[in-house]
Amino acid sequence: MCPSPGTEGVERGYVIPIGGAEEKLSNPTILEKFVKLCGGENCRIIVIPTASQLDETGPTYVDLFHELGAGDVVSMPIESRSDAKREDYLSELKAADGVFITGGNQLRLSTILGGTPVAQAIRWLNAHGTHIAGTSAGAAIMPEHMIVGGGGGSTPTEDGVTLAPGLGLTNSFIIDQHFRQRDRLGRLLSALSYNPFVTGIGLDEDTAAFIDADGVFEVVGSGAITVVDPSGLEYSSMGHVQAGDPVSLIGLKMHVLADGGCFDSRIRVANMP
Repeated sequence: MCPSPGTEGVERGYVIPIGGAEEKLSNPTILEKFVKLCGGENCRIIVIPTASQLDETGPTYVDLFHELGAGDVVSMPIESRSDAKREDYLSELKAADGVFITGGNQLRLSTILGGTPVAQAIRWLNAHGTHIAGTSAGAAIMPEHMIVGGGGGSTPTEDGVTLAPGLGLTNSFIIDQHFRQRDRLGRLLSALSYNPFVTGIGLDEDTAAFIDADGVFEVVGSGAITVVDPSGLEYSSMGHVQAGDPVSLIGLKMHVLADGGCFDSRIRVANMP
């Protein structure tokens, strides 16, 4: 699935996956940058708490974004596929400068939002300049292919990852979150062995990739982003190993980028300022 077609002369909005557990109180750098990007006191942010089953998740982010200077913030409690077709919700979305998708269970996101008018609206909005941020599960669903499960550890295996369709806001990256904290290198590598076209990004907690319209991202936050570039892959054993076996991958390139680091997906080049 390619990102939604844009309009000539209109720049796409940022796609901002966050690794989860973003700082909300003492130094909320990521959320502050998101609010500023959306327009600060003049902006309208829609919070989608669908992934979470906690009633307080949406209102918590509404209060937080108000405290950070956002002008208008609305929580949209989409709990069913019928909710994702509501005309009043679609009207609210069309006026958004930013959309924030909370954490929780990414399969709730895909099974409730997938293919609905709300999902289509989010894709259209991003193509026409609205910034889309998501944390944890909300980050995982952003690309074309969404990681929904898999074991920990650093070694890729034949059955090391479970994938499902994502929102398709980008087809240049596949995203994993809580990366270092939950030891998820192996499952990201397993995902890349299925599709060596994309670049893998593993987001530590309290760390975000601010991906611009050209597929260039900047790292923001207290952790790091592990970038796995499979474009030079010379050999993969994924096609002939047995269930549960480790997978050999030769020719991968990996970068670890802390705050301020950048990666250009067009030319596969990483740099620090």
